[in-house]
Amino acid sequence: MSVLPADPHLPVAHLRPPRNWVNDPNGLTFHDGYYHVFFQYNPYGAEHANMHWGHFRSADLLTWEELPVALTPTPGGDDADGCFSGNAVSDNDRMIAFYSAHRTDNWAQPVTTAESRDNGRTWTPRGSLLITDLPEGVTMYRDPYVWREGGRWRMLVGSALADGRAAALLYESPDLEHWQYQGPFLDRAPQPLAPGADTGLGWECPQYLHTPDGRGALILSAWDPQLGPRRTVVYPGLEQEGRFHAAAPALFDHGPDFYAPALLPAPDGRWLLWGWSWEARDQQWAKEAGWAGLLTLPREVTLGEDGSVRQQPTAELLSLRGERALTACGETTGTAVLGTVGASFDLTARLQRNSPATAGGLRLVTSPDGSEYLDIRFDPATAELVVDREHASLDPRAHGGTYRIPCFEEGADFGAAIELRLVVDRSVAELYLPSGRTLTLRFYPTGAHPWRIEAHAGREGLIGYTVAAWNLRPDTMRHEAEGSAQSALI
Repeated sequence: MSVLPADPHLPVAHLRPPRNWVNDPNGLTFHDGYYHVFFQYNPYGAEHANMHWGHFRSADLLTWEELPVALTPTPGGDDADGCFSGNAVSDNDRMIAFYSAHRTDNWAQPVTTAESRDNGRTWTPRGSLLITDLPEGVTMYRDPYVWREGGRWRMLVGSALADGRAAALLYESPDLEHWQYQGPFLDRAPQPLAPGADTGLGWECPQYLHTPDGRGALILSAWDPQLGPRRTVVYPGLEQEGRFHAAAPALFDHGPDFYAPALLPAPDGRWLLWGWSWEARDQQWAKEAGWAGLLTLPREVTLGEDGSVRQQPTAELLSLRGERALTACGETTGTAVLGTVGASFDLTARLQRNSPATAGGLRLVTSPDGSEYLDIRFDPATAELVVDREHASLDPRAHGGTYRIPCFEEGADFGAAIELRLVVDRSVAELYLPSGRTLTLRFYPTGAHPWRIEAHAGREGLIGYTVAAWNLRPDTMRHEAEGSAQSALI
């Protein structure tokens, strides 16, 4: 019988081992009838060090088996300082992982590979670099992304250039072994996205979502040489003759705690995606807890007719829902208590305001006296949802802040009903809108569940609500003894 984790913030429905550090998802591929999800992993502690590749696999995106650590640094080898991010491909009876061989004294992390012929259980490193010479003018170089297209293999590598541009560099190969540099697939100087946010001086973890007619989207993780990882951006556009002609960039996720997403082309034609959600608490707290970081729920990613990239939870995740925790339908001019939920739940809501100027929203109250809560409210002046975690934890080691996400598609009536889906799993919240926009955020309630869901109307306004919530099944994460193969049901 499974036992809920003693740590009230350790998720039960998000992929991660029970202890230690996790960051970027890597090597996402479908092979031997399984979805394989690798990830950056420190098996020795809850800090960013000793980079290995951890490994989960699943036949159905619900029941996950943790396999032994896949990639391990080779003492004295090119990857002695760490096996950093990249991806993997399925090639007949073998899997090949492409990854960054980290060098601590240089931003340039050349590409190397490892191979598995037993469905990912054991891996043999190539013992040398795959690409030995970096293009002229490159200062940062890392995170290969490889895919098959039109009878050839193609690879993007994230980079920064000496002249201040970020770039995704393109290579091509007939056989996965001999690679020819084609030039920048896309390069840009930093472009503004929002107040205080731009597309970055360098790009990590490039991912290419594309259709047979050449339409596509480049998903890029913005990096700064002084500040490190910043945010994830997306450029929609069209490829022509080995160059990506991009439209205006946009935020890929509107939350503060999302980075380095990775794509997996599923056998049914869908594009699936996982991201890394980092901690939003003091590092010492995470070290004391013995774990840091998690992978988001799997998302299905599509290209809209307008070129926008849309995200939604995979349909399989409906099976995560256990008993219905609450059903509420009504209206209020003040505060309405809708019911209670557990610490991990899936909620859908439709909020109807009586005028375009009416504010209002939902509140997740996590303390009996109401002093600790996560707010999701509508700002009628900007037609945005504001997710406010300033009061989401009474522990001063947790980070605060308010974050905004456009509520409607361009051209929509601002008086329209607001629809949303919110999945909360102990210390992570993933917000999904019908437009395909998302917001990922971490928070650390101190109050014991059940937690209370409330609807709030703004001043001199009325808000109608239809809300349903399901607790996530309490056995959604099972682990055997640490150090052995572990299984997880999510």
